[in-house]
Amino acid sequence: MALKATIFKADIDIADMDRHYYANHVLTLALHPSETQARLMLRLLAFALNASGSLSFTRGLSADDEPDVWQKSLTDEIDLWIEIGLPDERRLRKASGRSKQVRVYAYGSRGLDVWWDKSAKEFNRLDNLRVFAVDDATITALEALIERTMQLSLTVQDGDIWLSNGITNVPIGWRVLK
Repeated sequence: MALKATIFKADIDIADMDRHYYANHVLTLALHPSETQARLMLRLLAFALNASGSLSFTRGLSADDEPDVWQKSLTDEIDLWIEIGLPDERRLRKASGRSKQVRVYAYGSRGLDVWWDKSAKEFNRLDNLRVFAVDDATITALEALIERTMQLSLTVQDGDIWLSNGITNVPIGWRVLK
């Protein structure tokens, strides 16, 4: 018998002063049996950082031809393709051809440096690709926020980002690779 996904609920208030985006999103996230809680929280963070009325989670790990999060236009074109982790160069090249913008939120310091060194030259050829490396300390702090039902707030101001559950305030540490 196959293991079932664990369902998490998140009510997140977003105040992104850099993009002038202010909204509340009530989200349902499924934690795939092979997925870590760190990856789930990074999916939630990526959603919040790119939030819009048409951004949505996909089938994720259950579908090879879909990203973790995407934004589609009314004509069903993919405007934004978001990957979490360390996707291979071929997958990102394909995503770059299918979408107007591609963003990767990479994590895992040991594997991340090897992944980037191996593929940076190829990634730099993809004009619509942006890659962000999330610090290990941030990943650990995000994992500490996880609950089956979460009330969170995200604040973005002058490039600084904080995620809070009302008790713990997590500054988001990352660097832009591309």
